[in-house]
Amino acid sequence: MKTKPLFWLTGLFGALWLSVQSPIAAQVTIASTNYRGWAGAYVLRNAAAEVFVVPSVGRVMQFRLAGETDGPFWENPTLLGKAMTANPWATTGSFGGDKTWPAPQSAWNWPPPDIFDAVALSARVNGDSIQLTSPVSARFGIRTERTVSLDARTACMKIITRYEKVSGEPVEVGVWVITQTRVPEAAYLPVPNHSRFPKGLSTMWDIPSQLVTVQRGLIEFRRDAKDSHKIGNDAGSLAWIGSHWNLRIDVGRSTDAAYPDDGCSAELYSNPDPAGYVEMETLGPLRRLSTGQSLSATNIYTLSRRQPGPTEAEARRILGVH
Repeated sequence: MKTKPLFWLTGLFGALWLSVQSPIAAQVTIASTNYRGWAGAYVLRNAAAEVFVVPSVGRVMQFRLAGETDGPFWENPTLLGKAMTANPWATTGSFGGDKTWPAPQSAWNWPPPDIFDAVALSARVNGDSIQLTSPVSARFGIRTERTVSLDARTACMKIITRYEKVSGEPVEVGVWVITQTRVPEAAYLPVPNHSRFPKGLSTMWDIPSQLVTVQRGLIEFRRDAKDSHKIGNDAGSLAWIGSHWNLRIDVGRSTDAAYPDDGCSAELYSNPDPAGYVEMETLGPLRRLSTGQSLSATNIYTLSRRQPGPTEAEARRILGVH
């Protein structure tokens, strides 16, 4: 399998990290806090943004601009401050925020297995970042580690998600990161040059044509309030356009690697009412892990204020698709 070397991905994210630098004072603080009823939470702050990490429910709950009381991440209003249960998908449903599941879903179907999205995570401050660590999955023999950091100057968050194979038989797995967001005005995927998909979009999911528009290298996705839908392709970026904010998520894609879900690395999912939200999902390449091996994925989240104009124009602006 031929992939681009690690320094290529490191260079990509370094460029993204530096490209949004500004004259704002360079300082990040980390403090313990009670976030919306959850004790033992942490907040990372700079002059531009805040990130709220809630270990007791195992996720990053919110990413918002400084001075705001809310942000683009969806938070289930019925579960604010509530404890994680042993089987949340059978009892309470999703808490929201940003989390990780193992890919492909066909390896476990539903609900997410054991430690994935169903346990509290241990947390520690590690320099200018928060490190979240899970117990070992009984099913996969994998421990997850998520390192959350905030750029010193800008509204740019980085999450490195690492899977470490600790025990059991070898398993083929990929890092899947799910960011549950409020319902946007629209969400977008760029169509990569030389996409593996002739129409820029996987045909794995059947979706009503009125919910998707493909035009000049950009795919627009709008939510159906009555039913769930999903789209995906081989892009390395996703865009969420709201009424007040924009959110861009970037993830590296390896060349010639095998990816789950028909070769997708970026996906958008919409959930119907009454729990209305949209998921921005990234998938890493599949790898067969044996004990002692690990794999990781790095996601860059860039938050900005919405500019006047159509959602498509705003998506093209923040994604650089013209």
